[in-house]
Amino acid sequence: VLLPEPLLPDLVRRGEVLGYVGPNGSGKTTTIRMLLGLLLPSRGRATVFGFDIAREAEEIRERVGYMSQRFALYDELSALENLTFYAGVYGADERECVEQAIQTVGLQAVMDQRAGDLPIGWRQRLALATAIVHRPALLILDEPTSGLDPMARRAFWNLIYELADQGVTALVTTHYMDEAE
Repeated sequence: VLLPEPLLPDLVRRGEVLGYVGPNGSGKTTTIRMLLGLLLPSRGRATVFGFDIAREAEEIRERVGYMSQRFALYDELSALENLTFYAGVYGADERECVEQAIQTVGLQAVMDQRAGDLPIGWRQRLALATAIVHRPALLILDEPTSGLDPMARRAFWNLIYELADQGVTALVTTHYMDEAE
């Protein structure tokens, strides 16, 4: 579901990319996990799409795609099987959504390969595809280019901006200052 109104009034709008920058250990991942309702804040409150992170986390997760800094792929499954599994978890139309994710991220060449056998750049692309397979309005990417070579990092950022052009808002954490700029 794409929402036309701003996520934060006059701050983050649909189709924008917002960088969340800080050194390792500064709390970027902890903040993201709270926004997704995976961790409860010790005090204070926050909302995502108007839903309270402590009480309405399921509604948030339906609208958000999340790519953690650690792979959440099943190594023994093929790329296609991983995508199909995640589409099912999100309740998405598996065939249509999987095909669109494959096309968007450019995974055609590796769909039959085991995820555990893929080089890191392809694994990152597959992880991105699993995060967008249900067509989220907000995409949260936690250090998505960590460990990639400069060419693969650039290609990954191109994918992020293609998604933004399609109306997906992206919150991206990084400790690379050149990416933040």
